[in-house]
Amino acid sequence: MANYYTILTGQPPLTMSDSAARATLTELKATVYDAVSGDDAKAVADFFLKFDCLNLVRLLKDPETQDLDPRGSLSREQLEEMVQGERGTGWDVELVPAFMKTFAEDFRAKVEQRGYFPEDEVLLQYYIYAIGSKNAEVAAWYQLNFDLQCVMTALVARKNGWVVSDYVKGEGELCDALRTSTAADFGLSASLPFVADIIKIADETDPVEKEKKMDAFKWAWLDEHTFFEPFDITALIAYLARVELLDRWTLLDVEEGRERFTQIIEDLRANAKVPEEFVRK
Repeated sequence: MANYYTILTGQPPLTMSDSAARATLTELKATVYDAVSGDDAKAVADFFLKFDCLNLVRLLKDPETQDLDPRGSLSREQLEEMVQGERGTGWDVELVPAFMKTFAEDFRAKVEQRGYFPEDEVLLQYYIYAIGSKNAEVAAWYQLNFDLQCVMTALVARKNGWVVSDYVKGEGELCDALRTSTAADFGLSASLPFVADIIKIADETDPVEKEKKMDAFKWAWLDEHTFFEPFDITALIAYLARVELLDRWTLLDVEEGRERFTQIIEDLRANAKVPEEFVRK
């Protein structure tokens, strides 16, 4: 297993109460790619693949768009070739995960359907793909994100009086319960305690506060899972994930954001449990 002591200690500590300058995820991407190989390189590629997925949606919605996220690894030309089924830039389109090609092929037929949210659809497919990581801890991070998205989707559907089973995708105990249970907690709090915490977050009426609390929940989970192995690939992916969370809030009031985010994390550590099924055994 590779040790990423140099790259991780070469970056500033990530806390919302620290005003130290830091690199953005876009700025870190090349450095990280240069440092990894083998299975670790695939783990990093899978992390950045999410931005390719969202870029694919943008391009499908508007072929003329200039608003492509630089955090993606695929160029505009490569995305266009994948959409059009053409080749010519010297890359192997077959290396793109099959779910992305299927999503692109199905987009036109589904985009006009009521209740079709392409960003949610492609992210769900992405997380299902990423959960297949050979690294159990990295896979658990994607599983957590998949579960959180499914729970939030079910809560939104229920709040709007929609048929929840029409919107919740995926397999497993959590998804089955979300589709079938009429209980307030979908009957999941006993077996999956984090669901109760997420339902509380979903009840937050301030949308910005809701997003911050959700991000703080993820941050606390990452802290729990990188404590014992601070310089392995799990820690590297966790560092990238934290940078991504911080990048989201750069347009908000910096001081207020730092203070509130720090308080949320402290409250979570004091009152909320990290999902037991994800705790290192």
